[in-house]
Amino acid sequence: MVGHGSVGGLDPFYQGYFDCFNRGQFYEAHDILEQLWLKDRHGANGAFYKGLIQLAGAFVHLQKDRLRPSAALFKLAGANLGQYAGTHERLAMPTVLALIEHWLARLERAAFQSNPLRSEPAPVLRLE
Repeated sequence: MVGHGSVGGLDPFYQGYFDCFNRGQFYEAHDILEQLWLKDRHGANGAFYKGLIQLAGAFVHLQKDRLRPSAALFKLAGANLGQYAGTHERLAMPTVLALIEHWLARLERAAFQSNPLRSEPAPVLRLE
């Protein structure tokens, strides 16, 4: 899952996060990115990595039908990622924030009675 060296100038752990996330391997995505977050949790990208980890965690909860914990993590991810504007680390933040809002709204509209991951495809995150 995590290769050696960088691809396109990206840290292999960062790239590995997106590779796993986009395959629906949300736990693995969270686990891989934790390597970067632990090194930079108090640095410039600390909240960014934490937000991406929380985003993957929200989908882990959806996979396990834990709808309220998923919503809580979507909110935390939005708060952390919302600290970054425009494109950050080649990721379009407005797109990611809209994705979070979409999934959170789906949970809330259904009053946490139905899992949107059962009725729509899992999201894909694209780097620019």
